[in-house]
Amino acid sequence: MRILINDKISASGVEALEKAGHQVFLVNVAQNRIPQYINEHEIEVLLVRSATKVGKDIIDNCPSLKIIGRGGVGMDNIEVDYAQSKGIHVINTPEASAASVAELVFAHLFGAVRFLYDSNRNMPLEGDSHFKELKKYYSSGKELRGKTIGLIGFGKIAQEVAKIAIGCGMKVLINRKNQSESNRITLEFFDSQQVSFNLPTHSFEDVLRQSDFISIHVPAEAGTLFGEKELKMMKPGAGLINSSRGNTVDEEALLEALDEEKLSFAALDVYKNEPSPSLKILMHPKISLSPHIGASTDEAQDRIGLELAKQIDRIAEKFNY
Repeated sequence: MRILINDKISASGVEALEKAGHQVFLVNVAQNRIPQYINEHEIEVLLVRSATKVGKDIIDNCPSLKIIGRGGVGMDNIEVDYAQSKGIHVINTPEASAASVAELVFAHLFGAVRFLYDSNRNMPLEGDSHFKELKKYYSSGKELRGKTIGLIGFGKIAQEVAKIAIGCGMKVLINRKNQSESNRITLEFFDSQQVSFNLPTHSFEDVLRQSDFISIHVPAEAGTLFGEKELKMMKPGAGLINSSRGNTVDEEALLEALDEEKLSFAALDVYKNEPSPSLKILMHPKISLSPHIGASTDEAQDRIGLELAKQIDRIAEKFNY
């Protein structure tokens, strides 16, 4: 098949596609020129990440397209239902980056409870002249062991977060939209031992009121979940981590909750106005920041590329493409 990789995937994924006999086009085509490029080169598979938008204009004007693939979990940038209604297969890689995002959640969480996000800003500036003062200022950190983390949503990423939390000795509270699905998770250890846990589902309000930390893991269509009302409902001094979607948190309400010391910190990997986050968010001393890198590890990128290649091969074989 003729495959356009418009947003970069790993070299191992490209190699797997070429080894299977596919013709790969490694070109970053401007958004407004994608239909023209696809038609000129008779592209059958379009692979994207989050930068490229695949809307009705591409779907309607590119009759050669048979597969649209998204390297990652959410497919907010693809008109999935419309593409499928036109007979186009839409694929993604929901499990490939789950562990990487979960580890970033805990990177933020470990750093936040020990003020590392702020210490790393101030030590280079004042560490040589105000060492004792800084030591005193940052000496009221907290341990994660024994604390409660609430997970809003319980997809693949949240399940990985729960596993790490349990390994740290934390209590895990879950709120999920589909309560009929299993909340059973299995921790696998280096020596092949396994331990399984079945976690009950709690109401949204109970999770907010009882959790020391809240981590958000919902799709974009969930909309704004944390506004002034919900933030006030949270446990005093709690922390909020968002590695999900920027629109799930009202950023103005979040800043107010931090300024009023309702929350002790926030950790954000996603923002309402990406790629130009609010300066108030970027400059706030109680927010731990990262530039939407949840899935951006070497290991995750390899898994994403290889998983896309496998799915394309399965579809091509099944439908004789």
